[in-house]
Amino acid sequence: MEVTPSHSSNLILTPMNFKLQEIARNQDKHLKDKFKLIDTTNMWVSLRAIKRLIDTNRLKPKKPSISKENDYDQTLLQETNAGPVVQFFDNVIGVSTPESRFLPFDATSDLLLLQSDLYTCRAGVLSRNPARSNPLNPVIDLGPEFEKIGDFQSRFKSIPSIIGLDSLTVRGDVWFGANITLKAISPQIWDSQEPCQIPNLYVAEALLSCEGAQAI
Repeated sequence: MEVTPSHSSNLILTPMNFKLQEIARNQDKHLKDKFKLIDTTNMWVSLRAIKRLIDTNRLKPKKPSISKENDYDQTLLQETNAGPVVQFFDNVIGVSTPESRFLPFDATSDLLLLQSDLYTCRAGVLSRNPARSNPLNPVIDLGPEFEKIGDFQSRFKSIPSIIGLDSLTVRGDVWFGANITLKAISPQIWDSQEPCQIPNLYVAEALLSCEGAQAI
């Protein structure tokens, strides 16, 4: 199993094998001192080992089936997370890989990263822009106004340039114009209870708010 440094979950060693310890997000800050790795959801598994587990019925899921109906038929789905099954395999190892091997896509904040100039996608291969000197990705935190894909797309005329950005927090009724550049060492916080428009071609280089932006 490929693992990478982080603070949200961890592979733990039991007397017999590995297990995946799940930890909810935004837990106690002291957990980061205990848990140093997460799985990247990339696993390399021997097909022969899988067959042995299936033959002995050790991989039988415990969760109930989910029924899904369409116009033609009913499909039974069996859902379970892949990560925790590592405990059933012998000789499991965790291979430390760079953070670039793990690009989670759980929210529109992640979508902003992937659609920005920080990455390019050619022939299905995602590559990081070498122009960014910081090996870590910017920390993007978009508010609930950006939670749905439709809202996210409507609030950005185009995805800002974030090559030089360290972090961005957006709260409130904020709308981004086209060809905006966000580059700041300090965290950028855009917070507005009133509708405001970040103008086209805007270059933000410091700790900012919506003050000075155009009111809608």
